[in-house]
Amino acid sequence: MPAGACDCHVHVVGEQAAYPMLPDRPYTAGPATVADLRGHMGRLGLARAVIVQPSFYGTDNRLLVDSLAAMRGDGRGVAVLAEDVSDATLGELHDAGVRGVRINLESVGASDPEAVVRAFGAWAGRLRGQGWHIQTYASLDAIAAAAPRLRGLGLPVVLDHFSTIPARLGLGDARVREVLDLVGSGAAYVKLSGSYRINQGATAQQVTALARAFLAANPERAVWASDWPHTSRAPGKLPTEVSPYRDIDPRGLREEIDTWLPETDLRVQVLVSNPARLYGF
Repeated sequence: MPAGACDCHVHVVGEQAAYPMLPDRPYTAGPATVADLRGHMGRLGLARAVIVQPSFYGTDNRLLVDSLAAMRGDGRGVAVLAEDVSDATLGELHDAGVRGVRINLESVGASDPEAVVRAFGAWAGRLRGQGWHIQTYASLDAIAAAAPRLRGLGLPVVLDHFSTIPARLGLGDARVREVLDLVGSGAAYVKLSGSYRINQGATAQQVTALARAFLAANPERAVWASDWPHTSRAPGKLPTEVSPYRDIDPRGLREEIDTWLPETDLRVQVLVSNPARLYGF
């Protein structure tokens, strides 16, 4: 791994007694501490990580802030915020290391283009020029339909998990081309992350082809992430029962990096330079 390599999408989960989850959460994850995160980073040779607020904490970002303090400068954060959050709170979060706001539409079943545009527009004016970005987890249909209106926001858009493009679709799909063009224009970054979320019925070669298509569209607008600790909603579990994490072999994550980013210069670009620019390391 190049020096300064960054995992751009991880979660930290605390004990519920100290960091309670939303009562109406869609699922429950077990503890995944900063110490666990450091272990994950050490196994892959990573120096930095971006901690993303998980949906089950809602807008309570206390654990995110505490985790960033424990990372001692090696972490940055992406928060979930209410639209009426005060400027003072935004300043405090910035000082803590937060550099983005996450709009998770997919998890709440409200992933439509109008919702994407409304949510992005509400934040763009407040965040423009502050060194922050808007990150979204939304459906392919929603992002593709909203893409023309996302180009003029004046701050970066970050698309989670390959923009949720099913790898089996192929690169000729009109929606895929729309998202590739959005990244190619420089208006959006894409996270090459969570390939297990997009590979249903696809081959490893199709996933690689999608990753390489994003890199060909604009290598300065791609970052890599593991999606550690690999949350999942186990079938048959109640939302308040702990769903086990996916069993993802770190060697498989390393193999993805080696396959998607075989060139040294490209690896440095995606793992070091792009995250440093986007997250202000």
